[in-house]
Amino acid sequence: MAYGSNLSSGTETASQAFDRLVKTLRERGLFINKISRLWQSQAWPNPQDPAYVNAVISVKTHLQPADLMQVLHDVEHEFGRVRGAEKNAPRVVDLDLVAYGRVILDGEGGIIVPHPRAADRGFVMGPLTDILPGWVHPVLNRTATELWTQATVARDAHPVAG
Repeated sequence: MAYGSNLSSGTETASQAFDRLVKTLRERGLFINKISRLWQSQAWPNPQDPAYVNAVISVKTHLQPADLMQVLHDVEHEFGRVRGAEKNAPRVVDLDLVAYGRVILDGEGGIIVPHPRAADRGFVMGPLTDILPGWVHPVLNRTATELWTQATVARDAHPVAG
């Protein structure tokens, strides 16, 4: 799953908010396998918006994709995300299901897996290379590393120092 945020959720730093998010996911019964470093990139599509902090988290769960998406949406709501706002608008938290093993879902039940735009986004593929550089996209049959080098959105994505 992918994490992104470009709005403060109070007095927390991006790192503190992310740590709280990981704790919340664990409390919801998700087993965290691996966590990437935090990465930063210009906001997209409007670079005038605050910069984003992103990460990728590999989780293990017995939940089916629809149930997992519901957990992610519930956590977003708990963290202050208001859905229905302008697409790609700044937000406190954005959680996306990038992939679910080798499962491919084409929108039936409202879920598309793998995420239809993740492979082209540097702010997803960069962090994914931190933890699973050899992960193979179930549709494109390219590794995370290959996709990172070919990403066209957020080529400026880079690990946050410190």
